[in-house]
Amino acid sequence: MNAPVKIPVGSAPLEREEILLAVENVSLSFGGVKAIQDVSFDVRKGEIRAIIGPNGAGKTSMLNCINGFYHPQQGRITFKGRTRPRMRPHEAASQGVARTFQNVALFKGMSTLDNIMVGRTLKMKEPFFWQLWRHGPAMREEIRHRAVVEDIIDFLQIQHIRRTPVGKLPYGLQKRVELARALAMEPDLLLLDEPMAGMNLEEKEDMCRFILDVNNQFGTTIALIEHDMGVVMDLSDRVVVLEYGRKIADGTPAEVKADSRVIDAYLGVAH
Repeated sequence: MNAPVKIPVGSAPLEREEILLAVENVSLSFGGVKAIQDVSFDVRKGEIRAIIGPNGAGKTSMLNCINGFYHPQQGRITFKGRTRPRMRPHEAASQGVARTFQNVALFKGMSTLDNIMVGRTLKMKEPFFWQLWRHGPAMREEIRHRAVVEDIIDFLQIQHIRRTPVGKLPYGLQKRVELARALAMEPDLLLLDEPMAGMNLEEKEDMCRFILDVNNQFGTTIALIEHDMGVVMDLSDRVVVLEYGRKIADGTPAEVKADSRVIDAYLGVAH
């Protein structure tokens, strides 16, 4: 059994009711395989919302629907009060949705700094010609964006690896660089797919602290998938539980933890 992760305490109780994202009766199938079946839930502005469930429950498929990798056959997704048509991931990104992945998706030959700068691409407005030559207005724009990136590097305490190719970094630091790249997009909604997978106890504690700081200091709304139940229960404002593509529970961590369906399907504890 994993050792418990120490989570910083003292965050204010959730009093935010504005719905940032609404998932309504979404279903997704691949041939005869039903990955998601008639699932509905919402994410309130400013909260940390966990999506949990056993392997194969449809958690990552749900994130893929939210940020445009997959297009559900039924249901609808409303973001910032607007029901979204079919869209591509870059369109979701331009509207304020950023994403990290279950398996780290970085440019391994590029430095930490350059990987994070990629997250500023959608914020750059100068014509491609000027960006190509890094001259004139494009250079001034790059300097402004680099200042933002340097602030993120300081925030996540990765100054010592800013020039290191990410392929040479240990896994825990690669996860932190991927978080930094997502933050560089200045998202309204940050999707984290197993942000602590493969980490040791110390790395998990660090990542928990950073997630809380992103939520509290930046006001970023976060939806995350995580298998460490101790982390989920201490970190989240609300939890939605999936099993075989269906929603079986939705509520506060305490409510979900006490739900007999969750105990049977996920926790595996006798009751």
